Amino acid sequence: MGIVELVLIAVGLSMDAFAVSVCRGLGMRKLNLRTAAVLALFFGGFQALMPLIGWALGTQFMWLIEPVDHWVAFVLLAFIGGKMLWEAFHEEDDCGCEDTSGIDLREFLVLAVATSIDALAAGISFAALNVDIVASVALIGVITFGLSFIGVAVGHFFGARYEKPASIVGGVVLILIGLKVLLEHLGLLAL
Repeated sequence: MGIVELVLIAVGLSMDAFAVSVCRGLGMRKLNLRTAAVLALFFGGFQALMPLIGWALGTQFMWLIEPVDHWVAFVLLAFIGGKMLWEAFHEEDDCGCEDTSGIDLREFLVLAVATSIDALAAGISFAALNVDIVASVALIGVITFGLSFIGVAVGHFFGARYEKPASIVGGVVLILIGLKVLLEHLGLLAL
């Protein structure tokens, strides 16, 4: 597998993390670069760690992982998205939306796991293809970090102007990402 294919895989794997980063930035009243960096580190780290774990497990455990990965991603993303929607519709009018500028390590962990489950399956395929795992996971981690950091800034840019609608859109996007993962794995959606 060449560098072009690895970059395309890295970008593809990072798209869910980018979308979630945009959603996180939507609720920021003031862009917090530290929060953006920590979130990007979580996403980049987990996007690199999951293929490494998948590669280490190899194809011998594929029958165990593959049947549930899409359900876990769907449930986690739907929960976070539903929470965002609930908060958007049940908040005080004077606030608009909760400021997400702070660092919530538990939430970051849940989001990082939810967005990186597909990378576990990619790691299993890396084992089958004898891919250079160190270069692959480094590339995936760096690209995901960069896109996630940019995603928070993009989300903040739009969220500061349209807080409540942006929170609603962010919640719907998270739910749709989870649904997309589920439908793709069930074979009902081919993208």
